[in-house]
Order: sequence, then structure tokens, then C-alpha cells
Amino acid sequence: MRACGIAAVMLAVPAHAQTPPSTLEKPVATAPDANPVSNPTAVPGFWDPRRRPERPDLSRLSVIRFLTETDYPPFNYAGPDGVPAGFNVDLARLICEEIKVPCTVQMRRFDTLVDALNTNGGDAVIASIAATPDMRKRVDFSDPYYRTPARFVARRGTASDVTAAALEGKKIGVVAGTAHEAYIKALFTEASLQPFPNADAARAALKKGEVDILFGDGVSLAFWLNGTESANCCEFRGGPFMESRYFGEGVGIAVRRNNDLLRQALNWALFRLWEKGRFTDLWLRYFPISPF
Repeated sequence: MRACGIAAVMLAVPAHAQTPPSTLEKPVATAPDANPVSNPTAVPGFWDPRRRPERPDLSRLSVIRFLTETDYPPFNYAGPDGVPAGFNVDLARLICEEIKVPCTVQMRRFDTLVDALNTNGGDAVIASIAATPDMRKRVDFSDPYYRTPARFVARRGTASDVTAAALEGKKIGVVAGTAHEAYIKALFTEASLQPFPNADAARAALKKGEVDILFGDGVSLAFWLNGTESANCCEFRGGPFMESRYFGEGVGIAVRRNNDLLRQALNWALFRLWEKGRFTDLWLRYFPISPF
């Protein structure tokens, strides 16, 4: 299951214990009445400086063969010269620099990645795979390095308050059958829910003023806001919503089950990249309008 795009309904998935994520700018919103100020340059951080990962014996690693997807920009795609590119690919290369081992990056179809990993076609998959309970039965994951928050988007010049009380009676656009629809149904009970068949239809309705506000996947909305299609009509309102029961536990790097050395090495490298500010630099290069 991919982590980005339109989230599937996840009501049957229990919330698992984890260190609460943070951002470098503002804490995330975890309740419908929380309304922190949105910051366009907020960077997600899932690493607690008080819980520094132990450095494993990196001398036992000679190479890391990363696998990624062929066509999921900006996270992974083939560049003009056919060389793998994207946020995930650049992060993989930074990890290898930090661990000081050579690495390769091979592109495959998304639906073949886990099987290729488990048949020794690679050592790690970095392709925006959501760490769901079902996927954890097939692979182990590093610590999460990003999540896909839900966000409200409204037309410029409209009211900015996105509490449940403030949106009472307001038309909230969502994509039908998603976790975002389920969340609004459960927690914004006095709003007027307006489901649409797809994200394009929901965004078009917001631009035309057919709905008062839109609730959806923060990552895809960030790219829409930063692109020409939105015509600068709209902007984020409030802060990100991160409830794992609805929006998932996050994205990690997949390794074969029980490959603890590589998993620990990835965790150590991810923490070091965040601590040095290199993860932040990479994030801001790919996300000029942050979904957080």
C-alpha cells in the first residue's frame, strides 16, 4: 500500500504505540478542535533527540542494494537520462554517504518490489510504502521518515478557523470512500459533508465555491497548491491531522524480516541525517509548500 495519494479507509486498523512525531516549527494537530498556525516551511521530524539510536557494527555492511518504484514523482522516477531520481532516491544516497558504504538504486514496478526484496533481488525498498499491519507481516521497517497528514484547504480570503464548532453547517468537500471522509463523518458531525468521486472533482468544487472547505491528503494538496492548476486560489487552513487510526503510521524503509543489522543501520543513519540538518535540506528542496 502506498502512503501518498488518496488514503483508503482504515477504520479497522488500531493505532500502534510509537514516539509522537514532531515538526521543526509547530506541533501537529491531533484533535478536531486543535488549530495551530500552518507553516509553509514546516519539516516533519520523527526522531527524539533523547532517544538516540545505537550505532550498529557498520563494518559488517559492504553494500546496500536499494529498490524503488519507476514512476511516482516526486518521490521516485526516472530522470531525463534514465537514472533514478526523486526524494526517496536522494535520501537513499544520503543514507549510504552517512553509513559510508556503496549503494545501488534499481527501479521496478511498485507491485513487484516486496517480492523482489524477499527473493534477494535487493536489500531495502525505499518507495513510499506504508507501514501497515499487513505489510509488517511480510517485511520489517525502519523508523518512519515521513507521514501523509490530512489537511484542510480553503479559498484565499475566507475564514481561517477549522475547529469542529467553526465548521458547523459548512460544506466540507472530501473524496468518497477515503479515510478523510470517515474522519469528517466521525469528528465533524455538524458539518455538511460533500463527497466527490475523485480529488480533481473535489478541488474543482472548492475553486468554484461549491464547497466552503476541502479536507484531504496533505502531500497531494501541497503539490496542487504549489502548481499551476490551483491558480493560486487556495491555501492550507489550520495544522496537519495525524491520527494513525485514520491516516496510517507512516512511511519507512522496508527490509527483509529479521535483517536487524540493516534496519538498525538505517535507523542510525536517518537520525544522523536529521540531526545534521541534511534531512531538512532535502525536504525543503522537494516540498516548497510543506504538507505539515
